[in-house]
Amino acid sequence: MHFKVELPDWVLEESAKLPEVMPTLESQMEAVIRFSKLNYEKDTGGPFAAGIFEKETGKRVVIGVNRVVPGNNSTAHAEIVTIAMAQAMLKTFDLGGPEMPNYRLVVNARPCAMCFGSIPWSGVRSLAFAACGEEVEKITGFDEGPIHPQWQQELRNRDIEVIEHVMAEQAYEVFREFANSGSPIYNGRGGDS
Repeated sequence: MHFKVELPDWVLEESAKLPEVMPTLESQMEAVIRFSKLNYEKDTGGPFAAGIFEKETGKRVVIGVNRVVPGNNSTAHAEIVTIAMAQAMLKTFDLGGPEMPNYRLVVNARPCAMCFGSIPWSGVRSLAFAACGEEVEKITGFDEGPIHPQWQQELRNRDIEVIEHVMAEQAYEVFREFANSGSPIYNGRGGDS
């Protein structure tokens, strides 16, 4: 038995149109937010996307999207998919390994409880996100799970930079559009607490 998570064809097509190097955090976030919007509009997953970029150069490794519903896989959040794709492409389980550049995870929303747990294990040296988790929950109804109250410091204690609220308003607009679209909210237990 095995399982796999695949990116939709449109992700590969849209990625091919992007420059290999996206030198500013804003250009990286703009692409990630656009992919989050396309993902739910094309009915290929939820309104979440993430990218892995070299921190110093902006070289793009991969942009991934949420694949929970189409993959029948509650762990196929954008961050997990993107980290796994980057590790497979770079042939390493540790994106912070010896002689590797520093990698940044760029996400359209603060990682949920599950995805937060994957960040220290992934080896990335920086996390940048747009929307805050509490607002995503209010706008969409998603349950982002319990996050350690000092989560930023916990990452910084592990030498992982945290950059918050990058292009947050643009991300919130996508979440508002998603909430009004009638797309499914795919919390575990049907959203029950």
